Amino acid sequence: MIKVLAACGAGVNSSHQIKDAIESEFKNRGYNLKCDAVMIKDVNEELLSQYDIFAQIAKTDFGFEVKTPIVDAGPILYRMPAMAKPVYDKIEAIIKEKGLN
Repeated sequence: MIKVLAACGAGVNSSHQIKDAIESEFKNRGYNLKCDAVMIKDVNEELLSQYDIFAQIAKTDFGFEVKTPIVDAGPILYRMPAMAKPVYDKIEAIIKEKGLN
């Protein structure tokens, strides 16, 4: 199971849209992937260590070094395939690079 974390200000709207879009896209691509959505204030080093990829909506300074690969997932929110595809492709590249498939 590939684990992705998405986070936004309230952990309700944007992160859930990204979660749903990523899970749907990667199901179509044949991957066993689960994405969780949380409030950005709840993201810490320990939480991130449990995920393979962090799909951030906005660049955030957490005050610690993020070791989990980061993908800027904000373009997914525009719901334009031409903008979302590079995000999905980057996630897939990380999956392949880390040997998660």
